[in-house]
Amino acid sequence: MSPVSFKGAGELPIFSRSAGTMEWNHTGNWRYLRPRYLDKDAPCSEACPAAEDIPLIELLAARGEFDAAWQRIREENPFPAVCGRVCFHPCETACNRGEYDAPVAINCLERHIADNARRQGIAPTVVQAEETGQRIAVIGAGPTGLSAAWQLRRLGYAVDLFDARAEPGGLLRYAIPSYRLPTDVLEWEVKLILDQGVRFHPGRTLGGNLPWAELESFAAVFLAIGAWTSNPLGISGEQLAVDGLQFLQDVREGRAPEISGPVAVIGGGNTAMDVARTLLRLGAKPTIYYRRRLEDLPALAEEIGETTEEGVSIQPLLAPRSLSGEPGSLELTLMPMKVIEKPDSATGKAKVAPSDAPETTIQVNAVFTAIGFQASSGLPLGTMAPVGSWLQQLHVEETPELPILLGGDLVNDNRTVVTAIASGKAAAVTIDALLTDKHPGQLLEAGQVGGKGALSLNRLIGGDRRERQQHVVDFSELNTIYFRYQQRTEHPGLTLLERQTGFDEVQMRISTAMAMTEAERCFRCGICDQCDNCYLFCPDMSVIRNLRQEDRHIDFDFCKGCGVCVVECPRNAMILEEEPR
Repeated sequence: MSPVSFKGAGELPIFSRSAGTMEWNHTGNWRYLRPRYLDKDAPCSEACPAAEDIPLIELLAARGEFDAAWQRIREENPFPAVCGRVCFHPCETACNRGEYDAPVAINCLERHIADNARRQGIAPTVVQAEETGQRIAVIGAGPTGLSAAWQLRRLGYAVDLFDARAEPGGLLRYAIPSYRLPTDVLEWEVKLILDQGVRFHPGRTLGGNLPWAELESFAAVFLAIGAWTSNPLGISGEQLAVDGLQFLQDVREGRAPEISGPVAVIGGGNTAMDVARTLLRLGAKPTIYYRRRLEDLPALAEEIGETTEEGVSIQPLLAPRSLSGEPGSLELTLMPMKVIEKPDSATGKAKVAPSDAPETTIQVNAVFTAIGFQASSGLPLGTMAPVGSWLQQLHVEETPELPILLGGDLVNDNRTVVTAIASGKAAAVTIDALLTDKHPGQLLEAGQVGGKGALSLNRLIGGDRRERQQHVVDFSELNTIYFRYQQRTEHPGLTLLERQTGFDEVQMRISTAMAMTEAERCFRCGICDQCDNCYLFCPDMSVIRNLRQEDRHIDFDFCKGCGVCVVECPRNAMILEEEPR
């Protein structure tokens, strides 16, 4: 190379330029590590009993593709509008974003996605297997039975749905107040299920006008009749108390009693809160008495907050001792309690016992009980063998003629709407396994998302979730430098006066713009969202992208396996593994 000189610059070298390319130099031959695109599971999906594909749902919502997001939810859960209102949303507790600023408002977004589909009149797209020619009887048209019926139809079975009441919905229709779950919202989602060919038979009571002999013509029977019998108080005079669950049913059916003045509600769960808030709206002055501490209340934190905001007092560490008098003028004796052991690590609740403090007697016009509920007697609960996980407990009795399964509140300790839905899905999968000579336990395990028992039907029937690695992405595995702090979106609501005096829905919907902004907050842990970091940072330009098909792949002729793409992936949707020999 000959030097050249410029005036005042001294001597500078001259660089030659090649007229060809370096494509002949396959730098990939140097590689001993290989990057690979591999989607994984998110902790929110693992924590969701219905195993919803939350990261992909939020990705679609952030793009404004609410129709596709709704269809994606319904693959696993036919009740997004219901769950968007009454679910205890464990997904938000598990959300990795909670370690960054605040969890994504997944519950709020689920409601918006479903309400948007309802307003737009979007018809669901149902991927259904070929008809098997076999009929399944589902007894109980609550969330468990309806979920089982929906998934069984998707698996190709004919379904007959029986219920003792005139309308389907179970506790969703008859126990949850309309200010939390409007009837028209529930009826819309129930209709979408029945429209898929589920035959509903109202007014049929198991053991009454629905004899066991009639069920012998079915290939399998699933019992999902729920827990409608209130637990007893175990005190003298308890016959003077009003069953809180029956009270809620009467109100929902237009038989609200005339009531005023001070009333007592015994319990601390969601039903107790619902009873108290309903009494408040009818003109009474309710007080909730709970035998443990305030921090031990089993009701949803949101409902506890809304209950106290509306003016209902919650008195902890007081248990009922006796009840006397006449309706309209009652004396309730309360026994003070004390904590005798630290909170249990599993339940978080403290163990309590009567204290030495004197008992208290109060004057009330009525006492309502809401201390839990149990299944009706007469069912063969003791002879069943467990199948499944704690989230989707099932019990199966197999005879040569007829498999009988129990699910939902009959066998679940965690009696919530979404766990009932999960139990129905697990029942459908188990029935399909029994009728096709497969092992139910192995099938339930194969469809799990994460390690908490959430079951994905998409994964089981060979959908795109089957391709994901069953690894749950931890917060420490994310590259959070690419995310900015954003405030969480909260539901707007009615004014306090509107809440106290009417049964209109308390929580109002958010706008589409707010929904898209909130969905953008999702880290989308474990799934590729086409952010192009891998493409932009690759020093060898070996990431090849097809924008139309949203496809990325790696040209291994030139990839040296440096791992920059894996490190710069914000969502841990890639892995770096040893080059196969």
